Amino acid sequence: MMLRRAFHTLPLRALPVVTALLVLSACSQADTPPAPLAPAALASVDPRPGVPREKLARAIDALFAEGAPGETRALLVLSGGRIIAERYGYGYNKQTPLVSWSMAKTITAVMIGQLVSDGRLRLDETAPVPAWQRPGDPRGEITLRQLLQMRSGLRHSEASDPVYESDEVRMLFLDGRDDMAAWAEAQPLEAEPGRKFEYSSATTVILADLAARSLTESRDPAIRRRVVTEYLRTRLLEPLGMRSVKLEFDAAGTLIGSSLIHATARDWAKFGEFLRNGGSVRGAQVVPRGWIEFMARPSPRNPGYGAQLWINRPQVDSGTALFPGAPASVISCVGHLGQYVAVSPSQKLTVVRLGKTDGADRNALEARIADIFALFAAK
Repeated sequence: MMLRRAFHTLPLRALPVVTALLVLSACSQADTPPAPLAPAALASVDPRPGVPREKLARAIDALFAEGAPGETRALLVLSGGRIIAERYGYGYNKQTPLVSWSMAKTITAVMIGQLVSDGRLRLDETAPVPAWQRPGDPRGEITLRQLLQMRSGLRHSEASDPVYESDEVRMLFLDGRDDMAAWAEAQPLEAEPGRKFEYSSATTVILADLAARSLTESRDPAIRRRVVTEYLRTRLLEPLGMRSVKLEFDAAGTLIGSSLIHATARDWAKFGEFLRNGGSVRGAQVVPRGWIEFMARPSPRNPGYGAQLWINRPQVDSGTALFPGAPASVISCVGHLGQYVAVSPSQKLTVVRLGKTDGADRNALEARIADIFALFAAK
């Protein structure tokens, strides 16, 4: 400000001198080297990450440094299945289980795929929800495919204001909490099934209920918990080596498959690698490859969403992709407050970010995750 005022009071013959000083000042600022990295930032990156090590360390540090968008509690980068960067916030480490929030939806969808493969459920038949089978009930037309793609047509309002009136909050914590599936399945239609995309945690709880019903006819909560836990443990979690996983169930014995699965960052990375490899682990196909391809295929009502899985393409509501500049083939498990397992098959890359970031900072957070993808070329 002082320099600007002085500029206006100088005689014309002094202008060349002032101009030269301003140019020199700008050049000096441009040539200023970046601030040195904190030791923890560089130490978090493998000595040979396959990209410039300091650039990767700086991109990761941007998620932890002062002024970062929210609090990052865990960050992992895997290239070709190998951990090349791993960093934790204060109070967290590789043994700390961290909540999934809506990343759980993708695990639920994989379980549904296994049950379809087993012949217990059928993708394009109407969903076998007893409450919808009464003659004349239009909800009886909803298919499993439509539930998976968030286009059931059931009335729902996710993340509405005030928060206590938001449907997922009511289901998880208020009037629906003891029997979440019954609460979700009681909702009326607000659109013809298949015609409208409506992101809904209640829809995924319905899927979790269908999984339990396909495994047991019992309504005993303890039996429902046991059979679903055993199925997930033997068919998915143990094959992937996800030993830290903790599942939460409601009082009716329904897996809270929309929101509440806990695991360490390394185990979330194993799930990401499983998705990147098309549903296989060490050459063994845990779920049919075609099911993962279906999950990663844009649904008819939202090009940025597949089947309980986000796709890095323009979203139907915002018109923008989650990770600007990252490949369109990136697929992501995404959870409340900034939980991400983001996978780029073309780059053989998996990025896990877990933490706490409010909605206002989510775009900035996603842009910084995109900066990590930008360092890697397609392989």
